[in-house]
Amino acid sequence: MIEITGEGLNKGEFIMRKVVLFVAVTAIIVGSALPVLAVSSDCEDCHATISPLMVEDFNRGVMSKTMTCADCHGEEHTSADDADKAKLPTIATCQACHEEQAEQYLAGKHAKGLLAIEVLPFTHGQPDAYIEGQKGCGGCHTLGMLDEEKRQSESREYYKYGMDCQNCHTRHAFSKAEAQEPEACMTCHMGFDHPQWEMWSTSKHGVAYLLDRETHRGPKCQDCHMAEGNHFVRTPWGFLGVRLPEEDEEWMGYRATILMGLGVLDAEGQPTPLLDVVVAGDMARLDAETFNAERKRITDVCVKCHSPSYVDDNMANADKMLKEADKLFAEAITIIMNLRKDGVITVKEGDGVYPQLLSFYEVDTKVEQILYEMFMDHRMKTFMGAFHINPDYTTWYGYAKMKKDLVEIKELDHHMRKAFEAEKAS
Repeated sequence: MIEITGEGLNKGEFIMRKVVLFVAVTAIIVGSALPVLAVSSDCEDCHATISPLMVEDFNRGVMSKTMTCADCHGEEHTSADDADKAKLPTIATCQACHEEQAEQYLAGKHAKGLLAIEVLPFTHGQPDAYIEGQKGCGGCHTLGMLDEEKRQSESREYYKYGMDCQNCHTRHAFSKAEAQEPEACMTCHMGFDHPQWEMWSTSKHGVAYLLDRETHRGPKCQDCHMAEGNHFVRTPWGFLGVRLPEEDEEWMGYRATILMGLGVLDAEGQPTPLLDVVVAGDMARLDAETFNAERKRITDVCVKCHSPSYVDDNMANADKMLKEADKLFAEAITIIMNLRKDGVITVKEGDGVYPQLLSFYEVDTKVEQILYEMFMDHRMKTFMGAFHINPDYTTWYGYAKMKKDLVEIKELDHHMRKAFEAEKAS
């Protein structure tokens, strides 16, 4: 504590010394609360007028201490007349400084987000604003903007913005602290087919963290999926919830049916060219070694809080819930496959008898729409809820809905066949 005495000073000198000290201390306190001032640049002078909050955001970040706008956007843009010359960053831009994190990211699943929708059937038949304009699937699946060549590709001519790192480290602050909070994941990992935010935040893990962030009592998304800051983000089961091989013969039977519905296997059980798409998009683990390595990455985090036996039991029961979901789903696929095979549902030229699951909602019959929801909504919630330790999601948003779907599919199967036979007889 600083103490000022009046010893040896007259009253005026004593008061003046106190004033000087007060001003100095106030300056220190106020200064520490202000954002870091960026390295001076012509860009900031202009943008402080036309987009001031962008400048304010950048000044909040650590990078503003040593960098200017030109480090990421280049030096070709110098006025409002040549704004189109400003370069937009890609992973390659960030990689120049953050090599380790970029390499981890590029080896993981997130970096293949753009590829995952580019290779799917019917993607290119969607509205431009939906995919390329990033107002639908493209809004999250813009991930994979690897370099300038990718940004100049045909799919980016419609809408040039978006890149990977800023999805978590929001521009222009690029805050590490922000990216470490679970809300950073929430933008993409929520809703219809992947409600990880809802499942985690209402689980005991999420509640414990959100109620006591200071002591970090519960795990957040990054603790399990980005342990020790590793930007390699991948899960054992993958988005589709399938793996090969499978030692459980009964379960492998269900999975073979699902893989046929996905178009990865043909009606005879042989691999199709779509298997290459699954491999390229890293959508599933296709050997035991890879699956076990990914499972261990997760369980190594779990045992920091729980006993190994507790972790093993929870993982085993979550696996079993996926098997139960696959049992219902395989039965539903088989019913619709037979409707197509028997001519009750007209099969389009070039399609096989199995329903085209990767067409999602681009189907022509109500019964196939129900199957799509069973696949993308209810099956996802059944097994993802189990792994996120959320029994309510697993039950009422997942497994119970799958049961309901199967009842409706069976009922429609009966009525459709009856109508089909009546039409043939007339």
